[in-house]
Amino acid sequence: MIKVLIADDHPIVRQGLRQVLKETSDIVVAGEAGTGPETLDEVSRNDYDVVLLDISMPGRSGLDILRQLKIENPDLHVLILSTYPEEQYAVRSLKDGAEGYLTKASIPDELVAAIRKAASGRKYVSSALAEKLALDLNVNSQKPLHETLSDREYQVMRMIASGKTAKEIAAELSLSVKTISTYRTRILEKMQMKNNAELTLYAIKQGLVN
Repeated sequence: MIKVLIADDHPIVRQGLRQVLKETSDIVVAGEAGTGPETLDEVSRNDYDVVLLDISMPGRSGLDILRQLKIENPDLHVLILSTYPEEQYAVRSLKDGAEGYLTKASIPDELVAAIRKAASGRKYVSSALAEKLALDLNVNSQKPLHETLSDREYQVMRMIASGKTAKEIAAELSLSVKTISTYRTRILEKMQMKNNAELTLYAIKQGLVN
């Protein structure tokens, strides 16, 4: 039996996932968590085979939690769940140790297949993502500017490009406005840009914002 932990801050999403997995004979939802700290606590106290981890829970990002889970539990299998399209976070998730990346619009059969594959220690990627990963292996391809950013810088960059103010970003990430301003300065330097308008235009062209 594959024991799954559902980590998502929306009760209705957890309920929906639980209902889907209830129809399987080899997968059981053994626990739930609504925040990053709850997720880490659940994993430290109980044995799970697969964690379904929401990428955008309050406070620390899902990628932060993913990295800590992998440091503390190298053998734990993690599938990232997200409302964001694959091109925005999938590659980063896989590089940080996730076994796969699923959008919340995925059909139930895809979710079940991904869990079974992850539990066996294999990676789950869609055909579109597999093609992107293959292209990324091309040594002659130029690395996109946003790939030079850390995960947190990338998160802040996307929020800036979405039109959010430093105050709004700070509140959402539980950080100070000064810290967000520091991130913005680093982002502009790394991406060789002068202002938010340039960031926004770049993000739109790259499909990094909805």
